[in-house]
Parts: sequence; structure tokens; C-alpha cells
Amino acid sequence: MLDIKDKILGISVTNEDGEPFEFENLRNKKFVLYFYPKDDTPGCTKEALSFSDNMEVFKNLGYRIIGVSKDDASKHKKFIEKYKLNFTLISDVNLDLCKIFNVWVEKSMYGKKYMGIERSTFLIHQNFEIIKSWSKVKVSGHIEEIVDYISN
Repeated sequence: MLDIKDKILGISVTNEDGEPFEFENLRNKKFVLYFYPKDDTPGCTKEALSFSDNMEVFKNLGYRIIGVSKDDASKHKKFIEKYKLNFTLISDVNLDLCKIFNVWVEKSMYGKKYMGIERSTFLIHQNFEIIKSWSKVKVSGHIEEIVDYISN
């Protein structure tokens, strides 16, 4: 697994309000960090709503949800307000976090190659230890997969 502790503590990212998001505040906490390509697109909206709709389940299991994309804070704010999302979205416009987690990858659509965020989820425990990761995530059934893993 990736060793992220020293890397993410020095990262400069913002939340949906444009305020600095400090990973130090998550020390000794458990959280789900999920990366997605873009706000307000069909797959990303479905994924965000799935997390939001299951927030109580995650809270009861002791987890916080945090979403990450390269969209800026104002886009995140609109996305949260439009869909009444109930968790933090991190704006990683410089792709620092995406690169640490190796989710900024070459993709291909209709034969054209481009760089983008690979939909991925990381289950992180105290002291920033990655317990489990999912890459190339398919939105349908993903929340259930995470909850099943945490519960067992």
C-alpha cells in the first residue's frame, strides 16, 4: 500500500468554501477518501448521492466521507447545494493529492488519450494508514461493497 502520511500532511488543498483543508485534523480518525472525475456529471453525481444517502451508515461505523476532484471550490459549493450533499469536497486543482494517490492517469475515450482522474476510493484509518483501496470503481454497488468491507 501507499505510504501517504508524510505526503498528505503537507498538502495545500481547500474545501468547498475555499478554506484550507488540513489533513492533520483527521489524525486518529477513520475516513473514506474518494476521487472522482468531475462535479455534476451523471456518474459522479450518482456516486456523490450514494455516499450522501448512506451518511448515517458510515457515521455509525465511525467513518467520515471526503470527496476529491480537480474542480475548484466554487464548483464544489454549487454541486453540494444543488444535490444537498452532506460531506466535504476537496478541491485539488494542482492535482497534488491525485498524484500522491496515483489516481491521475492516462485514460482513453473513442481512441483519444487524455489525462484524468481514475474513479478510486481509499479506506483510511488512524495515523493515515490505507486499509483498503478500490480503483476503476463502478458506481453501481460500490457503497455496498465499502460497507460490507468495513462491517466484516
